[in-house]
Amino acid sequence: MLALFLRDMRLSIRVGGGALIGVIFFLAVIVTIPFGVGPDLNLLSRIGPAILWIAALLACLLGVDRLFQADREDGSLDLLVLNGDRHMLALTVLTKCLAHWTGSVLPLVVAAPLLGLFMNMAPLGIGATALTLLVGTPAITFIGAAGAAVAVALPRGGLLISVLVLPLTIPVLIFGVSASYGAVADPAPFLQPFLILAALTLFLAVLGPLAAALALRHGTD
Repeated sequence: MLALFLRDMRLSIRVGGGALIGVIFFLAVIVTIPFGVGPDLNLLSRIGPAILWIAALLACLLGVDRLFQADREDGSLDLLVLNGDRHMLALTVLTKCLAHWTGSVLPLVVAAPLLGLFMNMAPLGIGATALTLLVGTPAITFIGAAGAAVAVALPRGGLLISVLVLPLTIPVLIFGVSASYGAVADPAPFLQPFLILAALTLFLAVLGPLAAALALRHGTD
């Protein structure tokens, strides 16, 4: 599993420049927002956590279609499916998800505090948003893995993955943004939505790889 993790992490960084493209896309979304809503710094500060979360969500979905694509092209995906039972395949998918998140999504979380300055966010809000992104973005990767497994055999499955996955990520987006706002707005709570966000990530860490394993096995059959 460690060898698979390191291999997939190298692929996620090397193939198409996954980490760099994600950060550039993340930056492009954040930079264009002030042109759309105007130069009101107070407004940008209020909507900053939501904009960071939406940009991170779109950037996470940008490269998730390549999660199993390289394995399918070189034939190793068939070996992974045929050489193990359902639970072993789910563990393999979990390892690939963690490698993809580390190589392609973690740089977005690292870049989020800097981009939060562009939105005139307070330091507390920047820290809370970065923390929620750190906890919540793995859930998006686990959901995306299930969509990537369903569409791996399709020639143009990237758009289908976005259509399938985007509605399922709405609860993660809601609680991530709620926790980010709760850190800077006194009436709104921070701990409750943050704990729900963490629970969603843990729940999807089990359900997402299992669903992806079932989809991969069904597709191979």
